[in-house]
Amino acid sequence: MSLKETQIGVAFTGSFCTYKKAFLELQKLSNCCGSVQTVFSTAAASTDSRFGSAESFYRRAEEITGNKPMMTISEAEPIGPKNLFDALVILPCTGNTLAKLANGITDDPVTLAVKSHLRNRKPVVLAVSTNDALSGSAKNIGILLNTRNYYFVPMSQDDPVKKPTSLVAHFEKIPDTLRLALEGIQIQPLFS
Repeated sequence: MSLKETQIGVAFTGSFCTYKKAFLELQKLSNCCGSVQTVFSTAAASTDSRFGSAESFYRRAEEITGNKPMMTISEAEPIGPKNLFDALVILPCTGNTLAKLANGITDDPVTLAVKSHLRNRKPVVLAVSTNDALSGSAKNIGILLNTRNYYFVPMSQDDPVKKPTSLVAHFEKIPDTLRLALEGIQIQPLFS
């Protein structure tokens, strides 16, 4: 399947420091995929940070994709029943989101989007960005690596000296990860 023929969901969670890169990738996905629909977690839809206001982020997502972001559980619920996406990308995927997914918690629009999407046995691509990936979140990464239909974007330590347990996905590898995930293949190498 060519990416030009795909309907892709892109879910934003609260790793605001990565949003500049995340929005560059959202633009690339919008250019290469058939359509892109964003979903914002409760934190992403409501938290203003030093990196920008929540409103500026969801307005930018709408400008890029041409679609109003899903920002409530009720907006995300029909994703599975209506078979809206060929794949769902969590960009960025925080440690909090990893924990919820690994433990089946569906308490916000992004986690419900994943649950709803997975009913169709289609890929969920995780672009990890968390300071505790090699400590508290390591267990959850391991669980999801062993769970069907989850695929990880290759990642590496972003600052091994000052943040020795932090990992960030190589966002520029999202299209390649997505292409392979649509074929049921985990891109390799996963860590660099």
